[in-house]
Amino acid sequence: MKSKILILSAATIVLFSCGTQKTAVAEAPPKSIEVKEEVALTPELLEGKNLYENSCAKCHKLYEPKKFDKEKWAPILVRMQKKAKLDDVKMASITNYIHSQL
Repeated sequence: MKSKILILSAATIVLFSCGTQKTAVAEAPPKSIEVKEEVALTPELLEGKNLYENSCAKCHKLYEPKKFDKEKWAPILVRMQKKAKLDDVKMASITNYIHSQL
C-alpha cells in the first residue's frame, strides 16, 4: 500500500513537473538614454549664472534650473524679481541662463 502511494506520488510529481508550461521572459528593450550636451556658457549666460547664484542665494537655497520647466519658471522669476529688486536687464540675464540649462 505504501509503495503504491509512493509510486503514485512520484508519478504525479513527474507529470506536474513535465507538464508545466514555461513562458519565455522577453527582455525589455534598453531604455534610450538622453544625453543633453552641456551648454557652453557665453559671457552673457555666465553673467546670468552669477546673478542667479548671488542674488537668489541671499534669501533661499538655489534650485536646479531643470527642476521646473519654462512655464513654471516664469511666475517664479517674476515674483523673485520684485523681491530681489532686480532691473529688467539683470532679470533677462537670469532668465536666459535658466532657459539655457533646461
